[in-house]
Amino acid sequence: MEPMKAYHNDPALKREYLARVMAHARADEIVHGQYWEGGKGCAVGCTIHGSEHARYETVLGIPQALAKLEDTIFEGLQNGEAKKFPAAFLRSIKPGADLSLVQPRFLLALQRRNLKRLKASKVRDVACEKAVEQVIAVLLDWVKTGKANESAARSAWSSAKSSESAAWSAAKAAESARSAEYSWMAKTLLKLLREAA
Repeated sequence: MEPMKAYHNDPALKREYLARVMAHARADEIVHGQYWEGGKGCAVGCTIHGSEHARYETVLGIPQALAKLEDTIFEGLQNGEAKKFPAAFLRSIKPGADLSLVQPRFLLALQRRNLKRLKASKVRDVACEKAVEQVIAVLLDWVKTGKANESAARSAWSSAKSSESAAWSAAKAAESARSAEYSWMAKTLLKLLREAA
């Protein structure tokens, strides 16, 4: 099966949707907490004038998983940065690019960051570190082969579930750095989108 091509390989489609989002930004219509309501909405809402992430695939040739990532990151960003993010997201994508490996590359970068933090923690949890290492191995395989190995993913998920309390503690500790974390995620996703061929 032919991979999905960003903007269905049509630069005019990119210009149309980028202009739409930029017009919403200028009119101060990009807001947190709602998809598309009363002429205002979030990143996804102001892009497709709706809430169905799957429409990114049919309308824009962008994988649904990336629409969900854009949505999550947008909601976590502080207001000023969030308002610029939808245009930056669309601008970063080249028409005709194959974006199928952006999701696993993003998740890989995130898990490597998590592992580094776990290893730097004053209270080490080896079981949690091993679970994250297993997830990293699954993601590396996905990036290398272009396909997710579902049985390896289930095994990694099982290990991660058994380390859930340690991971929860790490997440709570990171809560204070929430804004910086979302900024890092936004920058990382935009970089990966720009690099997609």
